[in-house]
Amino acid sequence: MAKTFKRFYVQAQAVAAATGFAIQLDGKPVKTPAGRPLEVPSLALAEAIAEEWAAQDEMVIPATMPLTQLASTALDRVEPERAHITGELMAYAGTDLLCYRAEIPVDLAARQARDWQPLLDWATLALDAPLVVTTTVLAVTQPPLALAALERTLNRTDPWRLTAIQSAAAALGSLVLALALAEGRLSATEAFDLSQLDETYQIEQWGEDYEAADRRAALAADIAAAARLLELLRPIIPPGRPPASPENI
Repeated sequence: MAKTFKRFYVQAQAVAAATGFAIQLDGKPVKTPAGRPLEVPSLALAEAIAEEWAAQDEMVIPATMPLTQLASTALDRVEPERAHITGELMAYAGTDLLCYRAEIPVDLAARQARDWQPLLDWATLALDAPLVVTTTVLAVTQPPLALAALERTLNRTDPWRLTAIQSAAAALGSLVLALALAEGRLSATEAFDLSQLDETYQIEQWGEDYEAADRRAALAADIAAAARLLELLRPIIPPGRPPASPENI
């Protein structure tokens, strides 16, 4: 999608379509960068995307429309390249942030154990994926059965949620955190804070420069957008899968 272009429409709206809900500009369908109709599975998502288009000023700035970008990614990349996307996510599983701990400083190590271990315990119980923790800088080999369980989870995830998981994992550096976000185990803010635990500790010791602050803000925005996509998709439950609830999270 172009970086910016002049607004050429008056009205943006969500309408029913053959495969769900579409977004139209002055009655004409919006298309993805690859030329596919921008059709999404829930009315709530379609309306939110239409609001992004309606909120544009004289110039349309795609970077300010994260849901539009995520929907386009789902249609143009995730659906046709699902195996590749799953492979990218499994790379995060093999080097998950939560598995690499500090020995010193001891207060940082204690904070990591306190805040990260409950998520690894959740992955063990809810996803059948017990991951190994290390305090070395060398990559640790994760149990094949645990990786297979995570891959099964990804394989039964619909392309729209997989898009959110892929975007969140890239910002979080952790597949476990991304899956916990997708399952409602964490909020966007909680997931971001956990992913930034080491950086936050360093900021507490030495302060934060402007570039680091900008980088953290961009990551937080990406995680928030992924969480928003998941929220707007929640009414759509894949066949054979029960809705998330406190009992099964």
